[in-house]
Amino acid sequence: MKSELGVDPHRKHVSLIWRNALFNISLCVCVFSLQIGLMTVTLFPIRLFIAAFMMLLAWPFAFIGSVGRSETAVEPQCLWRKLVDVVLRTIMRVMWFAGGFHWISIKGRQALPAEAPILTLGPHSSYFDAIPVTMTMASIVMKAESKDIPVWGTLIKYIRPVFVSRSDQDSRRKTVEEIKRRARSGGDWPQIMIFPEGTCTNRTCLITFKPGAFIPAVPVQPVVIRYPNKLDTITWTWQGPGARVFSVLFSFSQYLPIYSPSEEEKKNPALFAHNVRRLMAKALQVPVTDYSYEDCQLAMAEGQIRLPVDTCLLEFAKLVRSLGLKRVNSEKLLQDYGKRARKLQGQRLSLEDFSQFLELPVSDELRHMFALFDEQNEDHSMDVREFVIAFSVVCRPAKTLDTIRLAFQMFEAEEDGAITENELMCILRTALGVGELKVSRLFRAIDEEDSGKISFESFREFVDQHPDFAEQYLYSDNAGFGSSSPSHAANGFCADFSPSEQKKLD
Repeated sequence: MKSELGVDPHRKHVSLIWRNALFNISLCVCVFSLQIGLMTVTLFPIRLFIAAFMMLLAWPFAFIGSVGRSETAVEPQCLWRKLVDVVLRTIMRVMWFAGGFHWISIKGRQALPAEAPILTLGPHSSYFDAIPVTMTMASIVMKAESKDIPVWGTLIKYIRPVFVSRSDQDSRRKTVEEIKRRARSGGDWPQIMIFPEGTCTNRTCLITFKPGAFIPAVPVQPVVIRYPNKLDTITWTWQGPGARVFSVLFSFSQYLPIYSPSEEEKKNPALFAHNVRRLMAKALQVPVTDYSYEDCQLAMAEGQIRLPVDTCLLEFAKLVRSLGLKRVNSEKLLQDYGKRARKLQGQRLSLEDFSQFLELPVSDELRHMFALFDEQNEDHSMDVREFVIAFSVVCRPAKTLDTIRLAFQMFEAEEDGAITENELMCILRTALGVGELKVSRLFRAIDEEDSGKISFESFREFVDQHPDFAEQYLYSDNAGFGSSSPSHAANGFCADFSPSEQKKLD
């Protein structure tokens, strides 16, 4: 699968797709930029005023339509409520027209709530994706805090969303239960629109769907969204001038046939999501990628150390999800792994030992994960401390110092609580998911007394004094760091993670 040089052509291709899914860059000529500037000070204020007026006009109707509603039951749609619904849809259409969407095309038939209680929309790329919501008045999943926003909160409550509370630790479970309750009501509740990608991309591919929409195991209707405009200024990933302020825009939504899950898919929401995604990708004529919202968080996390574009940790993160290791109580699990790994004191584990450490049966996914850390020695073994470091990065990508603290606890010597240069190299290389990393200059800068060892306290003090230490001492010292063609190990993860193996090479 890998060449002798350790470059994985498939990973390089996937990485390019992943980067393109996050960013959308376009160059505009000077004339076009001047046009944008002119229209920003002329047409944009008019459009903004009309859109804001329509929002305010919709508020009293939404308030009247919400009077007397129960949060746990749905009442029959009487004539006056149907009239309010028509008025609100008309107001919303005028608002989108003022925003530049002069043409909104819909293809296919929207299923009835009894036929498909859940609508799965994709790709998700912009706040303009709310157009299908305002055109159908379907329910969505929203943050509970949204209902307290003046004007907007009243409009939101009208469509009877499923609220998610950030302050409630059990909110995720309650949300899934509420979606299941509504989806299995036999069509009594309005349909629920869900964007299963869970984040915005630029529509060049479909990333992994989150399973929430598929856990109820009911028929769903896929809906694909297109913006067939000559210049793409719709997506959140757009990095060009704000042409959307004056452009005449097009929106196209297509309702695909209802997808009824098989018995196997009802038992396996991930398989259900995978098959629906494949159907939507075919309709959109775009590829799919196995990367997900969590990978986006990992790749874009702003910790003390920035992950390179082609970090091997993205592959590791997929295996973590496949094995079900990333749970709600990941912090507690991390501490347990760290304590057990420290007791092993660098003892190398076989595949069977690794299986017992994780308390998981040997499977293809576990073999693949083991191979990521197996440096292809004769004994085919791994240092489980490397797994714990990588797992920590995946579980808390923005908390770099917490990961390094845990790593120090596993590697430090009992007599002085310090680590060597090779051990620091092992820690940082594993945390970054790269094949080669020079840390000599960084280590010497921290080890001012030239003792050959550093403690976590000295490392943290150095980081506090040099917040951009990674730019100064890591990225600048490692040629090609973060490029699209890193030096991967033959094992597919990172070469020679263990300091003991580095000593053998030296």
